[in-house]
Amino acid sequence: MEILNNLFGPHLNHLSDAMGRTTQRHALLSNNLANVNTPGYKRQDMDFGISLDKAMRDSSGDDIRTDQNNVRVDGNSVDLEKEVTKIAETELRYQALTDITAQYFSGLKNVIKEGR
Repeated sequence: MEILNNLFGPHLNHLSDAMGRTTQRHALLSNNLANVNTPGYKRQDMDFGISLDKAMRDSSGDDIRTDQNNVRVDGNSVDLEKEVTKIAETELRYQALTDITAQYFSGLKNVIKEGR
């Protein structure tokens, strides 16, 4: 079992972590939308510019940031159009990750069946 974990574990762990980070970002963005009319609410987001390698080393969640820019008169920093755009981007990223994962398992299945 250790051999299988060494062969396939790192790749699957990276895919799993990337999907988890995408899910976490979607939750943050959805929370922003839910609070679009809450006075004083500061939007939260994750920086996807961080490489997955860095994310693997530092999974403390420190990349979640509160946005202080573009604060409205009521103190809220959520821009509805930007949030919807970021949610759509995040959904596309998640779909790409699920496609990559499905292809990975399809390849493993093909290897196990010896190409039959």
